[in-house]
Amino acid sequence: MNGNIRVGSLFGIPFYIHPSWFLVLGLMTLSYGGSLAYQTGLPGVLPWLLGLFASLLLFSSVLAHELGHSFVAMAQGIQVKSITLFIFGGLASLEKESQTPEQALLVAIAGPLVSVLLFVLFTIIGVNFELPLALSLIVSLLAMVNFILAVFNMIPGLPLDGGNVLKAIVWKITGNPQKGVIFAGMVGQFFGWTAIIVGILGTLNVIGFGNFWTMFIGWFLLQNAGTAAQSARIEDKLNHYTAADAILPESPVIPDNLTLREFANEYVIGKQQWRKFLVTNENGILIGVLNVDDLKSIATSSWNETLVSDLMKSKNEVKTVIDTLSLLEVVKLIEQQPEQELTVVKEDGFVVGLIEKQGIVRFLQSQMTNANA
Repeated sequence: MNGNIRVGSLFGIPFYIHPSWFLVLGLMTLSYGGSLAYQTGLPGVLPWLLGLFASLLLFSSVLAHELGHSFVAMAQGIQVKSITLFIFGGLASLEKESQTPEQALLVAIAGPLVSVLLFVLFTIIGVNFELPLALSLIVSLLAMVNFILAVFNMIPGLPLDGGNVLKAIVWKITGNPQKGVIFAGMVGQFFGWTAIIVGILGTLNVIGFGNFWTMFIGWFLLQNAGTAAQSARIEDKLNHYTAADAILPESPVIPDNLTLREFANEYVIGKQQWRKFLVTNENGILIGVLNVDDLKSIATSSWNETLVSDLMKSKNEVKTVIDTLSLLEVVKLIEQQPEQELTVVKEDGFVVGLIEKQGIVRFLQSQMTNANA
């Protein structure tokens, strides 16, 4: 999974660690361990062991943040495919989008709410309990980091939680989830460019704040927001067309009353190399599927007497969609199955043709070319 290391499962959710996480863990341990050594005067390696302990607790807070998103999504019947910790924090990968903007809003704010609750919890512990100095400093750090985690994530731009909140609001206003993603992605790109500029100016000592990490975070925001917006634009275009619009020309559809000899001469020899043909009756209704490789099971001497209907297999092997289904839904269905094609039929079962992923790509490219012409 993109080089990620699986370390187990949490509440049935696969849990991964990106290799970059170890780099950040090491840097945090060294940095905070050194700080504890200076502030507490603890001997030997103890400050760095406590630094490692504090770093693990910080990432545990990030993990709790992602579990907040995950639990709300699971309550909506959405599968959480994985949770991954990486250099910038964590990511909960969801199977699909929430069905309504209100549900999407709940998923988005769940993580920051968990961080706020942890901030309150650690603040109460720090204020009301007499702790050794080192532990008191760690508790204060945890409170501060959870507060920063909540505030930073509520910046209203993708891929941050605040961007998902903004997306849900625009979705609610426009009724179009893609418009929400596009708008929140544009805002995320604005904040990304802002962080990059601030980071460059800070690194050059033109301003008194901002550094390399600010620039790095800006790049991360810019890349992810741009990708989200671009994907949403494509999805928005797909929503404007139906399955019938992207039917492959010369789809492999044949009548059931052909002999195998007629079928081979008219559709196989010297023709486009389809490996599978959809078989229809005299009314154009799908009744089966014929695999070209199955011709080998019949002696060529018998091809003139054997009909396509004698060799075809059950239509239950064919995945079909209604011709009025949006292309966006078609793409989602194709991505969920091993075969990269679907058969398009009308409500009465009349075969319209075949649709495949590459054909959809070509269709969109032709529409964009025509629009620019």
